[in-house]
Amino acid sequence: MADQQQNMSNQQSSALQRLFTEHPNSLGLSWAQHGAGAVKIGCQLIAAGFAALVHAVVPGWFSETAGRRVTETYHYIQKIRAGSSSPENWSDYDI
Repeated sequence: MADQQQNMSNQQSSALQRLFTEHPNSLGLSWAQHGAGAVKIGCQLIAAGFAALVHAVVPGWFSETAGRRVTETYHYIQKIRAGSSSPENWSDYDI
């Protein structure tokens, strides 16, 4: 009985590690560093999307905003990648 409980506890711990820390650690980041970066990137891309939607209705507004923001976001990701402890583990789309 105790062995079964220990086994279940280990499985749960392994699942939680896989969900929350495996990916950030593989990139050389902590959970908090990865989360902060992902939130920043998400907000930048949402802002770019809104700028593009406004630009679709009024072409004179935000004519360069979405493209510039996406390019800045890409450069931000590359900077974080280069500064990580394991940049070789990053794919082109990891954040």
